[in-house]
Amino acid sequence: MEERRTSVFENGLIWFGAAVSIAEILTGTYFASLGFNKGLLAIIIGHIIGCAMFFLAGLIGGKVRKSSMETAKMSFGNKGALLFSVLNIIQLIGWTAIMIYDGALAVNGIFDIANWIWCIVIGALIVLWIMIGIKNLGKVNTVAMTALFVLTIILSFVIFGKGTMQNIAGEGMTFGAAVELSVAMPLSWLPLISDYTREAKKPVKTTAVSAITYGIVSCWMYVIGMGAAIFTAESDIAQIMVKAGLGIAGLVIIVFSTVTTTFLDAYSAGVSCESITKKVNAKWIAVAVTVIGTLGAMFLPLTDITEFLYFIGSVFAPMIAIQIADFFILKQNKESSAFNVQNLIIWLAGFIIYRLLMKVDIVIGNTLPDMLITIVSCMAISKVRSKIKKALKK
Repeated sequence: MEERRTSVFENGLIWFGAAVSIAEILTGTYFASLGFNKGLLAIIIGHIIGCAMFFLAGLIGGKVRKSSMETAKMSFGNKGALLFSVLNIIQLIGWTAIMIYDGALAVNGIFDIANWIWCIVIGALIVLWIMIGIKNLGKVNTVAMTALFVLTIILSFVIFGKGTMQNIAGEGMTFGAAVELSVAMPLSWLPLISDYTREAKKPVKTTAVSAITYGIVSCWMYVIGMGAAIFTAESDIAQIMVKAGLGIAGLVIIVFSTVTTTFLDAYSAGVSCESITKKVNAKWIAVAVTVIGTLGAMFLPLTDITEFLYFIGSVFAPMIAIQIADFFILKQNKESSAFNVQNLIIWLAGFIIYRLLMKVDIVIGNTLPDMLITIVSCMAISKVRSKIKKALKK
């Protein structure tokens, strides 16, 4: 029996759902202090950088038909990739908790029952999405995405049609910091994208559509958040919906956007566990991650996620830079059972450089410079090693 592959359209829906997110809208509110024009420019530049990396990362998995953490083994060895699998699982549990927390808090602003009840409701829906499965979500996702599409358009009209430009007081971020915060969200999906492109019928086309869909919709979410803060002087999306009379519609937007985004985090945590040991079932690990995330959302304070985003960037930007250099430039695509010490050292250097660049205000943010430095380092070290080998043969 031929294995079922996902279509370009199905993957586009998946990444549309990933981008329609309360977390992205809330992150967009931070851009208000730049003013609308500068804020919009920072959002676009950041997403172009982030989604270019998103595309290249997804293309690797699509071409070799391997999950994100399986592709990491080609650059870091089976044992070396364990580090990134563990870090990925940790960040995915964190994302699951953050998304459920944000969703429950926003929904409770519309229908005040109790945060913990909404956490359980959202968590249960995510488990339902997981049990349906990535390959059977076509029709369900089509209905959910159509509803989200219509409702987010309504929300956009409410914010930009009825509001007036407000003066945003307080200390704002620099343009470079704003670009970096814009890069951070697509960058957070780099350790996941291949989990989906590996299943695609047409890997290249699917990866391109996934990156473009996510990039456009994510920019839209950021702009909704920024617009909410600038035009309504309100950063609480739930309150904007209440004032606009979007009670039930607002609840649908928040709940389903949270479910469709967080499902990807939980599912990929299961896939990452499978890359560590084949003895586990990805679906049940995903359910366990959802339960842990739900408990975290109920009992932990998870308000400001900017430091979390920067940490993800510092770990995974140099990781994917090394994979890009190995796969597309150096053509080194074979798995090794041992540690690839060379690449692990380059990654550690990239991690440290990222953290140091955070203290420098660069107009294009610090992810792109860090990745370029890492890629050049890979190429230079590979060239030196090649020359040494040739010299020793003589």
